Amino acid sequence: MINETSHFDSTADHSGTHNHRQRVVVTGIGAVTSLGLTVEESWQSLLTGRSGIGPITRFDSSILPVHIAGEVKGFQPETFMDRKEARRSSRAAQLVVAAVRMAIADAGLPEPLPCSDRVGTVVGTGAGGLEVADRELMTLRTRGFDRVSPFALTGFLANMPAYHVSLITGAHGPINTVVAACASGTQAISDAAELIRTGRADLVVAAGVEGLIDLTSIGSFARINALSTDNDDPAHACRPFDRTRNGTVLSEGSGALILERLDHALARNATIYGEVLGYASSSDAYHITAPDPQAGGMVRSMRWALQDAGVQPEQVDYINAHGTGTPLNDSLETLAIKKVFGEAAYRIPVSSSKAVLGHALGGTGAIEAIFCLLSMRDSVVPPTWNYTEADPECDLDYVPNQPRPALLNVVVSNSFAMGGFFCCLFLFFA
Repeated sequence: MINETSHFDSTADHSGTHNHRQRVVVTGIGAVTSLGLTVEESWQSLLTGRSGIGPITRFDSSILPVHIAGEVKGFQPETFMDRKEARRSSRAAQLVVAAVRMAIADAGLPEPLPCSDRVGTVVGTGAGGLEVADRELMTLRTRGFDRVSPFALTGFLANMPAYHVSLITGAHGPINTVVAACASGTQAISDAAELIRTGRADLVVAAGVEGLIDLTSIGSFARINALSTDNDDPAHACRPFDRTRNGTVLSEGSGALILERLDHALARNATIYGEVLGYASSSDAYHITAPDPQAGGMVRSMRWALQDAGVQPEQVDYINAHGTGTPLNDSLETLAIKKVFGEAAYRIPVSSSKAVLGHALGGTGAIEAIFCLLSMRDSVVPPTWNYTEADPECDLDYVPNQPRPALLNVVVSNSFAMGGFFCCLFLFFA
């Protein structure tokens, strides 16, 4: 149980000096993923290896080399939004509203949230409602201006998911949309925590979301050879850290977390999943898609987050890797972990959720942060499914194909993105 004193020294900044800052805890979680329509369903699927990856049904993929994705099956947006509003909204907006409403209920809070001026909103997304823009542009070109929806603009703008979240929560505090491709969800949690640390909010709704199972998105990723083309075996197409890995699999989904100042959460006797202990981001400034061959950006984000959390490498109990299943990412992430954690790297279990979850881009970091919190809650390390052949360049403990019981107090979640954007998050449980 987290209390006022049960934590590592979480007051160190990047220079090693100390300051007084508010402690930030997670009191509510919600998720809609390819693995399930709730947090617990998604979590059990991850532990049992029930893959969320299958044939694409949301559009005709016959002109593409890729026919598989991690779709959210059976999702009914009308359960969480007014039917008319749902029709006018992007898939991302629909998914994030569902995840946030689950998180609010899980935190035992009402809608709208009380003390609204002290409630913030931070939502991360890679592309927002890109599918709306794609659809309406096609309408404009083939059917004419008069047939374009008047809700096209508010459907595709990247900040609209954050608008919908602030609307249902009644949050009047700071609001932001993080657009950092695959690192958006993790950066959203970091930015939300910073609002509380610095006293600008008492509670912040943090979320990550993506809803891009569409022709343009899948086609674009396929064009740069980032996706697996193992269409005949969807459940085993994504193989993080495995020698035979040949690409990731795109998915959709959203994860939402309610972050609170510790004393605020204790005052209302809230259930606490864990503490946001530290975080950092860095840039490669190297290449638009390929990481620095020396893993410089990855190393900096992890090293700075380690310092921000105020822990030593040997105190880390588990790393939830970005682990996309692409040849470059997995070998360089392995290299970065070894550079940051030294000999301790070989002791720390490392696993990737994406083997069964797929890669939900802006939603992934928030979903995986939730998985980290549940790992600590249930004292179990989720495995890297589909791992069968060792790669000499990936020589860490990837927890292959079976959950592992373990007492976890400090866990790390990595999220790396195109454009050389790297984000690392440290979470604590006691």
